[in-house]
Amino acid sequence: MAVSAAAGFAAVGWTPGTKGELPAQSDSTTQAKPPVRAAPGPDSSRLTQSPTPSNSPSATPGASSSASRNTIPATGPGTFTTASGGSAKVGKGAALRYRVDVEEGISLSTADVAKEVERILADPRGWTADGQSAFQRVSGGATDFVVRVATAGTVDAICGQYGLNTRGEVNCNVGKNVMVNLKRWELATPVYAKDVAGYRALIINHEVGHFLGHGHVGCPGKGKPAPAMMQQIKGMNGCAPNVWPYDEEGRLITGPAV
Repeated sequence: MAVSAAAGFAAVGWTPGTKGELPAQSDSTTQAKPPVRAAPGPDSSRLTQSPTPSNSPSATPGASSSASRNTIPATGPGTFTTASGGSAKVGKGAALRYRVDVEEGISLSTADVAKEVERILADPRGWTADGQSAFQRVSGGATDFVVRVATAGTVDAICGQYGLNTRGEVNCNVGKNVMVNLKRWELATPVYAKDVAGYRALIINHEVGHFLGHGHVGCPGKGKPAPAMMQQIKGMNGCAPNVWPYDEEGRLITGPAV
């Protein structure tokens, strides 16, 4: 499948030894967001964030990957396999149809990735808690967005088309595609090294949040849970790790606009 992208992006990232900093040109800057009900069209992509140990999803057993940097391929063919089947609609309102793709040549099960994405988007602390967002995974036909897990080289190539320097380390989202760096999916980041499942939830929640029109926010106060739309990977700023947009009482976790 050819990889394409549409305008509009936001970025965050971490690289070893830089304490979550990216060069200025790829610092998280949110541009105009695509409409929530995006018309069917060519797939594209955008950028990601990280989650929290204490608030991570009820993780799949063994979600903390045993993979090492030496066993994760740095590049791939740039073509994808789509997870077969689909899911029931979750949430209220008209469902946003999404597809899950995994780059060919990497040792991830498309079915397993699809189940994990489904679980994250269906969690009651996720975006469906807003009372108007709904999601349904499909494997064909029109889609509103696509979640793609790919090697660092493929993510860099797609994000780089829009001037975003992901440096082989981070995730991105531009237009319709949520691009997930395989390294981050498997290893998370230092804050979430012991909670890989949580990091995966934050990747999805942060980038789907951008697709829904949510911009970046900051820490609301020392000791408070970090919003999912906060660029946690650049520093927690006194906030406690958290991966979910809403708390268990259905209240939006947010902070000052950035």
